[in-house]
Amino acid sequence: VEAAPRLAQWRVDALPCYTYRKSLPFRIGLWNWYLSVERNKQTCVKLFAENSNSTKNGPPIASFVTKLLSLPPNQQTIVHPGIFDKQLKHDGFVWAIDSTVTGRFVIEIEFLDLKVTDPSGGEPASIWASHQIKHSSDNIALSALSRMLHEDILTDITINAADGSVRAHRAILASRSPVFRSMFSHDLREKELSTVDISDMSLEACHAFLHYIYGDLRSEEFLANRLALLRAADKYDMADLKEACHESLLEDIDTGNVLERLQTAHLYRLPRLKGGCLRFLVDFRKVYEMHDDINVFLQTAERDLVAEVFHGVLAAW
Repeated sequence: VEAAPRLAQWRVDALPCYTYRKSLPFRIGLWNWYLSVERNKQTCVKLFAENSNSTKNGPPIASFVTKLLSLPPNQQTIVHPGIFDKQLKHDGFVWAIDSTVTGRFVIEIEFLDLKVTDPSGGEPASIWASHQIKHSSDNIALSALSRMLHEDILTDITINAADGSVRAHRAILASRSPVFRSMFSHDLREKELSTVDISDMSLEACHAFLHYIYGDLRSEEFLANRLALLRAADKYDMADLKEACHESLLEDIDTGNVLERLQTAHLYRLPRLKGGCLRFLVDFRKVYEMHDDINVFLQTAERDLVAEVFHGVLAAW
């Protein structure tokens, strides 16, 4: 497919009856797209975006004009009336053409607009207007927040970790956590002394926690401090950080960490992590390879968690 920023053309050789063809992917806007064509009693043209559960943009909301251009010697042009603000989910857009199409032809898609849904429930935004401006504005704002933290610009609160302290901004902390907001809104010790004691967190983990709050957390820093960040997310009621830790801890369960993560999942009410750990131990029979670790776990873990593991093994037997 030949693609420009808003235009795509797919040249198709002669298409016999009962034939289906699908294009290679092409990029328009934020998505990878495909075209397909099928000839049976009718000629059916289909346009659809790549189906990916991982895409954060969601299904596109598209406005476009579709044409079928027959090449010489059977030259003709068939134009679809147009599609406006249609959300193209997995079924995409299908155009059934009654006219007989013979010889070589070109399928043309001209995108008039592409929009993304607003996660907060507002009006969809065009990727070719407000989306680009918002993206640039977001990057600049995050960079400014990071500078405020790293350059100690007008900080007004001291956070005391287990092995050191760091300065921050109470307004930013309050905007990210209802617990911090409550601390600074009432006549509590933290408000009077302009300090917050987080004695159960190392200074390194505290830096990672603040970097997340200020939008400046690096991936390696996150991976190194996931458990500490999970504790902080639970303590300060930050559901987004808690879910990010939950997802990450699911990804690399192994014999060296499965029992620790099982207890973490039980403590912080993380059902998917608990289920992943139990599956690793029971369904993959790792429980039989970890004799010493399992003995320590049986003696130290909470009784109801030990019972869950025991019943899982019995069910597997």
